[in-house]
Amino acid sequence: MEQETLSQKSRLSRQTIRKAILIVSFLLIPVTIFYISPIVILMGAAEGIAAGSMLLFAALFVLSLGVSRLWCGWLCPMGAWQEICSPVTRRTVKDGRGNLVKYGVTVLWLALIAYLFIGAGGIRAVDPFYGTVNGLSVTSFEVLIIVAVIFFTILLVAFVTGRRGFCRVVCPIAGLMIAGRKIRNAVGWPALQLAADAGRCIDCGRCSKACPMGLDVHGRVREEDMESAECILCAACADACPEGAIAYGVGGR
Repeated sequence: MEQETLSQKSRLSRQTIRKAILIVSFLLIPVTIFYISPIVILMGAAEGIAAGSMLLFAALFVLSLGVSRLWCGWLCPMGAWQEICSPVTRRTVKDGRGNLVKYGVTVLWLALIAYLFIGAGGIRAVDPFYGTVNGLSVTSFEVLIIVAVIFFTILLVAFVTGRRGFCRVVCPIAGLMIAGRKIRNAVGWPALQLAADAGRCIDCGRCSKACPMGLDVHGRVREEDMESAECILCAACADACPEGAIAYGVGGR
């Protein structure tokens, strides 16, 4: 019993650490916005410059081949904002065609990037610090207003669709990382994932309630198949399970 209590405390501590990292990521937005903005990529592309945000998202695509959408669950400031606002956006995101919108957004975004680069004569320079001052994002009043509008839009989408609704419905970076995960699944090399032991499940449903992405985790545990394009590997489901039926692991196909 004592060992189980320590295990539960350890799992709760993991979520405390995760949320603390997300909050720090969110608070750093005025400093880091030019490194994580899809819009900045378009601005740079129009000038033939591969900006820092483009390099970051390229790296996230490569990392998704091994760790899926871990970025979304642990580091993304947009995801952090949605979790901070979760008391307002209480309802769960539903499965449906609406979740396919992000794939269209991703394709259009990538097509626009290519179009702008072609118009600029190709990639003529790589500048990780594009648009920044001394390596830091510009924190002018105008930039802060734009950031405020972006985050209000994210909140509005999440309010209409549900918790983490922007991640499931609109985010182009999600589509990019899902593509990486699909490639990994097709090839079948070892990668970080969640694994479940149906024999330990007591059908309490806490895992599904804890999932910020609104997934039917309980059903997946029963099938012992935790693979989902929408899973952000936050492990909230694992930490909510009183029996330890879900855990991180590394597996192949």
